[in-house]
Amino acid sequence: MQKIHLVSGGCGFVGRNMVRRLLKTTQDKVFMIDDLSIGRHPSQWLEDYEAEMILDLEVIGKEKRLYFWKGDFRNLLFYMRVNQRYIQEKYSIDFDRFSDVFHFAAIVGGRMKIEGDPMIVALDLSIDAEFFYWITQHKPERVLYPSSSAAYPVSLQSTDYAIALSEGDIDFNKNLGTPDMTYGWSKLTGEFLAQIAAKYYGIKVACIRPFSGYGEDQELAYPVPAIAARAAGKEDPFEVWGSGKQGRDFVHIDDILDFIFLLLDNVSDGSAYNIGSGKLTSFLELIELFAEIAGYKPKIKPLLDKPVGVHSRYANMDLVTKVFGWEPKISLREGMERVYNVQLNHLKKLGR
Repeated sequence: MQKIHLVSGGCGFVGRNMVRRLLKTTQDKVFMIDDLSIGRHPSQWLEDYEAEMILDLEVIGKEKRLYFWKGDFRNLLFYMRVNQRYIQEKYSIDFDRFSDVFHFAAIVGGRMKIEGDPMIVALDLSIDAEFFYWITQHKPERVLYPSSSAAYPVSLQSTDYAIALSEGDIDFNKNLGTPDMTYGWSKLTGEFLAQIAAKYYGIKVACIRPFSGYGEDQELAYPVPAIAARAAGKEDPFEVWGSGKQGRDFVHIDDILDFIFLLLDNVSDGSAYNIGSGKLTSFLELIELFAEIAGYKPKIKPLLDKPVGVHSRYANMDLVTKVFGWEPKISLREGMERVYNVQLNHLKKLGR
């Protein structure tokens, strides 16, 4: 029987990149869910898009390997809780259980969303609780839960005490500290549920803690494509939120996906591992890099009234290197050049 994988949040930035990777590197089927509140419809990011409908389900592609269910993931989880074979019976899809399950469904956004509407972000707690309960009943072969670097204590990320964050800085047997807003709390709770699912229900789960992931098709609500677009338009003076001295650890989406599959092959107890470059880059340095790529030197205009989050957030990658012998392949400059070129081409198409 052909394998079928599930990707929740499959039309968001990470989700759609995962879907494309699965379709490209396997012959398996993929069932993806998204309510399109943030994500893009598959017709916007799949080459040679064509689809037919089975009731309310889109069957995409000539090989009919991709299924798209539009809606709130929690609704589908409810239907599958009431009837474990809901998908198989309603849509006549022949499979026993999902093979790999990638849970990207979440209410996410940039700093404006995290600080501007923290209670709606807290709904991620309900999404994850429903999800983890469902996997204990469905028992897929493997599960990937994406946590976040926001789960780390903010006390370790200040101007006075900034360190490379290590996996051991989160220990559920000790004082956890305070994570970053409701988003950090939801991801920290998700990690705990992952360990419960593994220990008490025998579910094979791996967790990742991505730092600042970016890529060519990321939405402009995120800093990297937004800064790239402004550099492509040669903004001068160049606005930066806060002083610009706050720093992040930028890692390309292709490296994130590579590491996800490595973890699924080697981790099953719900443990979480960092995915980052291990290098701290300030937003001033990022602007300088994009301006250099664009070929100009703008003046910097700080916007001190904008939300900036923690001062310093970057990964200690020693454990990942030691255990898996892994490190990211795409350098900061190469990745940012890719993003810049996409934004520049977009401006050219608009005639700017």
